[in-house]
Amino acid sequence: MTGIRVALVDDQALFRAGIRMLVESQPDLVFAGEAGDGVAARELAGRSRPDVVLMDVRMPRSDGIQATRDILADADAGGYEPPRIVVLTTFDLDENAASAIRAGASGFVLKDADPEFLLAAIRTVHQGNAVIAATATRKLFAHVGHGGGRREVTAGWSDLTQREREIFRLAARGLSNAEIASSEYLSEATVKTHISRVLAKLGLRDRVQLVVFSYEHAIPPEG
Repeated sequence: MTGIRVALVDDQALFRAGIRMLVESQPDLVFAGEAGDGVAARELAGRSRPDVVLMDVRMPRSDGIQATRDILADADAGGYEPPRIVVLTTFDLDENAASAIRAGASGFVLKDADPEFLLAAIRTVHQGNAVIAATATRKLFAHVGHGGGRREVTAGWSDLTQREREIFRLAARGLSNAEIASSEYLSEATVKTHISRVLAKLGLRDRVQLVVFSYEHAIPPEG
């Protein structure tokens, strides 16, 4: 079994060394390389094709926001699977972290998080799920949507069935598949199928992007 390939981007060498040791201590993770700025991160991602990138925001030459855009654009242009990008930030309501998520990152983790949480985040985001607790998700994306009017929903919204819209609203509140299954008296496998269809119809990458969509668009309250 090939492990989850993890790349690290941060301008502090000591921090990189600690994270590298943590990743290499796990039998199911493979350290895929490190970079000290966004320009080097783009080259690293193109060369090593990591599954997950841990991305600092504030760095020289090119910051984590631009690096996120570049890495995802390169994957799209190259026709290969893009990595999941997890933003590393010092503050839980960092506007830069919010901007990185708008740019396509799949979540964020505080730099002072417990090692076990970071490891769980890597595994969780690799599966396409959010890496942020429900309350933190709501706080962050309320911050994302602050200061701007909400856009009308895209044509994809009309393609959703009534059940898919119900599942969308629950997922946008930060509920897990298990919590949605319990609430709606469905199996987790059925919920997972609904979520996959919702993401495909709305053109979204993962559940974090689903939450962004919810906060940035005027979702009808019912129906």
